[in-house]
Amino acid sequence: MRTYHRRSHAILLAVSILSVPLVVSATLTTPAYALIVFDPSNYAQNVIQAARALEQITHQITSLQNEAQMLINQARNLASLPYSSLQQIQQSVQRTQQLLQQAQNIAFNVQDIDQMFQQQYGTISLSATDQQLVAGARSRWHNTVGGLQDALRVQAGVVGNIDTNRSEMAALVGQSQGATGALQATQAGNQLLALQSQQLSDLIALISANGRAGALTEAERAAAAEQGREQRRRFLTPSTGYQPGNARMFNNGN
Repeated sequence: MRTYHRRSHAILLAVSILSVPLVVSATLTTPAYALIVFDPSNYAQNVIQAARALEQITHQITSLQNEAQMLINQARNLASLPYSSLQQIQQSVQRTQQLLQQAQNIAFNVQDIDQMFQQQYGTISLSATDQQLVAGARSRWHNTVGGLQDALRVQAGVVGNIDTNRSEMAALVGQSQGATGALQATQAGNQLLALQSQQLSDLIALISANGRAGALTEAERAAAAEQGREQRRRFLTPSTGYQPGNARMFNNGN
């Protein structure tokens, strides 16, 4: 009986000793879900994906910047020119037109010219009196002198416009060179063309005034030649022209 107890006690002691490492091992072992595992392949893939995403964002930012710059350029191209020379050009044209409208005796009008030439520069009437012939010649002379004066006035007006045109041209060239967009450059170019058109108008007016004066001078000469022939005919016509007679140079006392 005593031997049986000893064996039982030994068995329990052995079991106790063997169970201690198992408990210690169970206590010191870390659970599998609590471990951090580093996967180089997965990390590299994540880095590549992040780099691609960053590259896409960079492209989007660049695209937005380009679009913003394009909108800015469009706004500049659509910006209107802040300077206009239209008023000055119109004033120059009006000054020249006023000088042409103030033409003396014979205006720059086709009907007036036809009427005046029919009355004063046509065929000399054979029944006109000497006083009427003299009055017609004087009227034509006034027309010629008035035409020459009108031409000189137009010349003075055109010369007076030169200084204004020079200032406007300098301003428009400066605006064209400093244009921020296509529209401003185009508008400046259009105003320069308008200024050139005004200068051409002045040139046409000057040529017209000089031509009018020259035409009146030639018309007066032609009318004077016709009147001269009529007066010579009247002078040489018997009974109405020169009648010969005795001339007494010295008083002989009779």
